[in-house]
Amino acid sequence: MPAPTRRLMIFRGLAGGAAAVIASAATWVRPAQASSETQESEETAGPILAKTSGIPVGGGRIIKGTWVVTQPVKGTFRAFSAKCTHQGCTVATVRGGTINCPCHGSKFRIADGSVARGPAKRPLARKKIKVSKGIIRLS
Repeated sequence: MPAPTRRLMIFRGLAGGAAAVIASAATWVRPAQASSETQESEETAGPILAKTSGIPVGGGRIIKGTWVVTQPVKGTFRAFSAKCTHQGCTVATVRGGTINCPCHGSKFRIADGSVARGPAKRPLARKKIKVSKGIIRLS
């Protein structure tokens, strides 16, 4: 095999350099990002828990066995951990103004998660939420 000529060596060097520049340019170019406030706020908001229409006034719903969302009075929403503070059981129902644990009978008030009846001594952990356009999200 004959030795490569000077022209061939220069051509290969330029071709390789051009390929490297093109490959690295892919990291410089970024797709345009939307700057609308709505999209940004939705992207930074927490996960959706429920629709406001799905939470009854004076009651609530247990969401995925992890959260409890209540509406103690029309238009006021609260969210709590679904983990009972007595021994960690998952609460099972929301009835009669209380969030109810099936394990030992503890009951928590839907307005603030406080203990309505023991044996639990501590309230349910309250979670921060954001309500917008009929959607309840963790914040």
